[in-house]
Amino acid sequence: MKGHDALGEAEIVAAICALDWQGLTRAELMDAMWAYYFFSIQFRENLLVARALFPGDAKLKALESEECDTANLSPYPGVADEDERLNHDEFMRRAIGLVPMDARRSREIRRHGTRYLEAVRRSDPDARALSIASYERGGLEQVFRAILTAPHWDNPALAAFHHFLRGHLQLDDHHGSLVGHLNTQEKAAPLWLLFHDLLLDCVPCFARAKQAEALPALIVCMPAAAQV
Repeated sequence: MKGHDALGEAEIVAAICALDWQGLTRAELMDAMWAYYFFSIQFRENLLVARALFPGDAKLKALESEECDTANLSPYPGVADEDERLNHDEFMRRAIGLVPMDARRSREIRRHGTRYLEAVRRSDPDARALSIASYERGGLEQVFRAILTAPHWDNPALAAFHHFLRGHLQLDDHHGSLVGHLNTQEKAAPLWLLFHDLLLDCVPCFARAKQAEALPALIVCMPAAAQV
């Protein structure tokens, strides 16, 4: 989907949900968990951008209190103590650490994640702020439900990720009401696209599937002489 800048938010969310979550191995789901960890960092940072742009918005202030320095995912064994307050990306960072990862693979995924965060941080501040509305008004709920169709959740890190996702599904109806007054004006589409492409970078089987889907179209578009 790289380069498809004309796509809208709903179309990109649908493309993320249509990835083969049900076909992931444990290792591949761990890769996706890493990708979501980087997404959770930009979510927190974008929420802070929104708070700075709309400092008097009481609903955004309430959302910040439930996403940052909060105990609403605590306790969780090996990750968060009883009533411990932490940012949700910190929960994800600790959860990932429950299962050791090959050092070379870790460096590769961190490289993808760092590049993704740099791209988000270069994005238009208005788009970053309004992305929170797109995420919380149904977009992330759809993505979480798609991820939860994956079959393997039986290592400590993935079990913690499952807890994270289920916990957010319980929060998201309320969170959606806190951003319902914001019109995203489709400005969040580039940020959704960056997340889609991060998933393809971090989870190789997603990229291979997308390449395979494109092959028939490429063959049709080739000149007749080149098809012989």
